[in-house]
Amino acid sequence: MILDVARLLLFPALMAFAAASDLFTMTISNRVSLALAAGFVVLALASGMGTPEILMHLAAGATVLAVAFGCFAFGWIGGGDAKVAAGAALWFGFSHLLNYLLYASVFGGVLTLLLLQFRQWPLPYALAGQSWLLKLHAKDSGIPYGIALAIGALVVYPETEWIKAVDVARLMIG
Repeated sequence: MILDVARLLLFPALMAFAAASDLFTMTISNRVSLALAAGFVVLALASGMGTPEILMHLAAGATVLAVAFGCFAFGWIGGGDAKVAAGAALWFGFSHLLNYLLYASVFGGVLTLLLLQFRQWPLPYALAGQSWLLKLHAKDSGIPYGIALAIGALVVYPETEWIKAVDVARLMIG
């Protein structure tokens, strides 16, 4: 039962935290990425995932990390975004990676367009005292892409073996 609760809550909670952190501070702590990696390892081992499958998940995470750090080097995304994307890829493995990247890209494009439009309007006086909102509104500020990464992850996660393995009937009774 604890394993099922962890499958249901750990990854979504970490992704939601990454999104909120990026929205309010424009940064994502390394602790989030480390928690994603550690959580994957613990749940993979506790779930009885085989070594070859764990290695494939690690390869997916490493592949995304390499590509994302290339994007970071060009200034296209932040370092926290790169690490969170790799952490999510670790959970998805190659079997759900393409869907995740597609959703994250679409949501990232929509988020970017919305923020560019939002930055064209003046902030209402009542909201001008919110430092996080001022930073988000600043035209020279980046895009909190962690939001798109999290939304994409939360859309794909229910399709994964992590959720399919949850014994819902046991959770309802227990």
